[in-house]
Amino acid sequence: MIEHRKLRVALLGAGSVGSQVANLLLTHREELAERSGAELELAGIAVRDVDAPRDVELPRELLTTDAESLIVGSDIVIELMGGIEPARSYVLAALTSGADVVTGNKALLATHGAEIFDAADQVGASVSYEAAVAAAIPIIRPLKDSLAGDRIQRIFGIVNGSTNFILDKMDREGLSAQEAQQLATDLGYLEADPTLDLEGYDAAQKAAILASLAFHTKISMDDVHREGISNVTAEMIEGARKAGSVVKLLAICERLEEDGEESISVRVYPALIGRDHPLASVHGGNNAVFVEAAAAGPLMFYGAGAGGVQTASAVLGDVVSAARRHIAGGVGVGESPRMSLPTSPIGRILTRYQVRLEVADEPGVLATIAGLFADGGVSVATVDQTQGDEGQAMLVIGTHRAREQALSDIVARLAASDAVERVASVLRMEGE
Repeated sequence: MIEHRKLRVALLGAGSVGSQVANLLLTHREELAERSGAELELAGIAVRDVDAPRDVELPRELLTTDAESLIVGSDIVIELMGGIEPARSYVLAALTSGADVVTGNKALLATHGAEIFDAADQVGASVSYEAAVAAAIPIIRPLKDSLAGDRIQRIFGIVNGSTNFILDKMDREGLSAQEAQQLATDLGYLEADPTLDLEGYDAAQKAAILASLAFHTKISMDDVHREGISNVTAEMIEGARKAGSVVKLLAICERLEEDGEESISVRVYPALIGRDHPLASVHGGNNAVFVEAAAAGPLMFYGAGAGGVQTASAVLGDVVSAARRHIAGGVGVGESPRMSLPTSPIGRILTRYQVRLEVADEPGVLATIAGLFADGGVSVATVDQTQGDEGQAMLVIGTHRAREQALSDIVARLAASDAVERVASVLRMEGE
């Protein structure tokens, strides 16, 4: 029997993901040793309450409320507590002690990533975070390693399973927003604070992490344009269906170039996707991310975007990699050098709008509205009119690509126009 070097592993947090990680470390101990070349000894699990109910029954002797003592002397520290503090302090303490850190904490990385990576570089430790974005889908390591020599142009996709579940239920089963949200809550899809999902904060944190990696530039939450799905109604979903589209909450990170100057746009918002686009068939709580690289071309990553055991898979992959580094020796691989590209405001991007207007069914209305688009320098691609019940008409106008600022200015003029009774909805159209 091979004698493996023993590595001490500290686990911080035993929620839905942490309890699954602990269970897998204990039940697959021998197999993980063969894969990593080290015996991974789970030294303890730091929790807030040792008596709290958990998804998986864990040995009580491993549970402790003293995270600081658990960190001391550990080779690998797994942080799955979530939130900013005390997670930030524990991670910095672990790195200062020379331990490698594995984390799934997207909020922490999106807010304090630069500080954490700098601390790791100073002591030659590594920080791994595959579980922070898209759960079991391997997206961090391909961006960090496999595509490190390529030039990423764009990342585009669905990175929040909760909102995708809600929008999918509204689209395929005709549920109202309230009904779909309640179902998502009952099934445990939504965060404890549902605004993190519904208002796009979760997706924006993941977009900041992806953009930082892809463009070798520090991206914070303040750099991400964020819109959630709280204003998406069943009426908008039905209108999208009639137009052959589906509404998805998208994260988009792209490299822009204008007059020889490069910048980065990072944004999250609900948008229309044609039903023939691969993202339209991403159902339930699944995620899918497209990466467009100059040499490799378009790549798609698809899979479960949530779930305790699925996310635990990504965590353990990072743990095995960290163990192998300990066995091989040498310092941890730091983050790529920062290029410090500027971020571009949302108004500079190019996109298309679908605008649904409620208007009086009278002569001259369409000409007035067309004039507003022409005056704003935006070309109309499609116009569809349906008759209302009380002498009203619904106009659905699709535009050609134009600057976001020009499009939003036109919507403001439409809302103020006497020819328009109500701007029923405005959605961007993506995925061409």
